Order: sequence, then structure tokens, then C-alpha cells
Amino acid sequence: MEDRTPLWISEADVVSLMGMDEAIKALEAGLLAEARGEAQNMVKTHAEWGGGHTLHAIGAVFPDAGFVGTKTWAHTEGGATPLLILFDSHNGSLRAIIEAFALGQMRTGGASGVATRWLAAEDAEEFSIIGTGKQAMTQVAAVLAVRPIRRVRVFGRDPQRRAQFAARVRKEFAVEVAEPATIEDAIRNAPIVTVVTRATEPIIAGAMVALGTHINAVGAIVPSRAEIAQDVLARGGCVVADSVPQAQKLSREMIQFFGRPDDSRWKDVWPLSRLVAEGRKRTRADDVTLFKALGMGISDLALGIELYRKAVAAGVGRPMPHPEKAAPRLRSAQAAPA
Repeated sequence: MEDRTPLWISEADVVSLMGMDEAIKALEAGLLAEARGEAQNMVKTHAEWGGGHTLHAIGAVFPDAGFVGTKTWAHTEGGATPLLILFDSHNGSLRAIIEAFALGQMRTGGASGVATRWLAAEDAEEFSIIGTGKQAMTQVAAVLAVRPIRRVRVFGRDPQRRAQFAARVRKEFAVEVAEPATIEDAIRNAPIVTVVTRATEPIIAGAMVALGTHINAVGAIVPSRAEIAQDVLARGGCVVADSVPQAQKLSREMIQFFGRPDDSRWKDVWPLSRLVAEGRKRTRADDVTLFKALGMGISDLALGIELYRKAVAAGVGRPMPHPEKAAPRLRSAQAAPA
């Protein structure tokens, strides 16, 4: 890769350069690279401190494409500032720092879009979103990008926030929107359900879910959280995780159901990359299909690499000094005063 000035790519740049359709396309390309052995995840690591705050680090390598990188962020009650750092895989030089809040939303929504494209009923016209937080709007966008949705059911615990979110969905997507008062009403007979909450105990039970439903379980990404009950997983005709190793480490719901990492039951969990590579679609034998999203480096890097390429082509992004040229040189130990 030629020597280039590193770029700082802002949130505004990210939004201007990539839409949800492009994010899903870039993500599927990254998943195919993983399936071919051309990309590898760095399994997420995290630490927690008082009040549910968490520090995260995640990454991936795309050596054939010439990139490696990490994303890191601290999730606190006061907010978060995720950053994706891209390096040249050949010489370790910095290629870009990308403000990654919008990127993370598109990556998380895009993963649900990929899973929905392959596993949901192709004629699904109704969709339920459980949760109205920061990730919810891109989850709606992703499902609407891959299915002919005419009606969206919105549920959140706070009636005012639920109404505000429903109004945004109506305005942005020009679809019919319902606001059921309970989770049970929101899920009943819905062919597609996405749950993206901060629940600490399961809120989706098997009795709520109709035959033929596809579920995107997005919110519980650390062991202290859970959204899906064990009897939902028991009905899984096809259970998929973006990263099975991360599910084995971080998903309390799946660890309780499938057991320790060496338990043979984990063989029934498909990596999302395998789903895409093999083109596995819903069959008549499937009861419930479920996609568990935890976030993985390959997804972030797949979008980040495409964003970097777009930024270079469009002349977007703020040039930064090369770190090795900007840093002051340290005196050698021999030259240091006693």
C-alpha cells in the first residue's frame, strides 16, 4: 500500500459516505472474506466498573486487503466515544482514525440486515422492534432494506420515548407504525422481531413467539445482560452468531443453553459468515430462527476499510501528521544525564 497521510474521518464524514444498503453489502463482503480464511477476528475483551460501565476492545485483520485494526470505546452513563483505528498490515503505519458511533450503528444494524436477508420469510411485511434506544433506528433501517415491510410495531418501556421513536420511524421510512402497550402484543405473530435493549433478564419467552418467526437478538453483549429465554433457544431451527467464540465468552443466554465452549451442542450454532457463504435460507422445518449479535472486529473493519477507500476517493477526511514524524525523538539511554 502506498504511503499516505493518515486521515481523521469524522461522524459527519461517515454518514455522508455510507448508507445502510452499502453497509450491508460491505459487511457481506467481509463475511465472505472470513469464510475464505482471508480475515480473522480478535475476540472482544471488556472490563466493567461501577454502575454498569464497560470498557471494550475489538479488532480484526484483513492482511490480503492490506488492513488491520481495532475499535475501542468506554460505555458509561454519560455516553461513549468509539474510535476505529486502521493500520497498514504490511508496515504497521496508521491509515485512519474513524469516529465510530455511526459506523457501529450501521455495523450492528447491517449484521441484523444480513441475517434477516437469509433467514426471515421472504414475503414478511410486518416487523417488531423491541427497544427505542440509540441502536434502534438503524435496526429498523436494516430490516426495511432487505424485506418489503409495510408495518412496524414499536415497543419500549417508556410511553413518551416510544411515541417519539414511532413518530421518527413514520417520518423517516413512510411506513405504518403501531405502538403496542406490551411486549406480548408487539411480538404476537410478527414474522421478524429485533430486540435491542439493556435488559438484565430475559424479556422474550418462547410462548410469545409464533412459528416461523426470525429474531435478531442484539442488546445483550456482556454476561451481565440477557434478552432471550432458554425456551426460545430450544425452538431454534437455525441459531446464528456473528462470532461463535464471542458468544461462548460473552452471551449468558447462549452459554446457559449450549454449555461450555467444548460442549458438542455449540456445533449447532452457525457463524454468520458460514450462513452467507453457504446461502442457507429458512426452510419449512425451521420453527424459530435466531441471530445473536455481539459485535465483532471483522464487521467493524469491513465497514471501516470501505469507508476509508471512499474517503480517499472523495477527498474526504482531515489529514493528520504521521505519528512517527510528529513524535519527538527520545534521547538514548547512553545520552541521558545521570
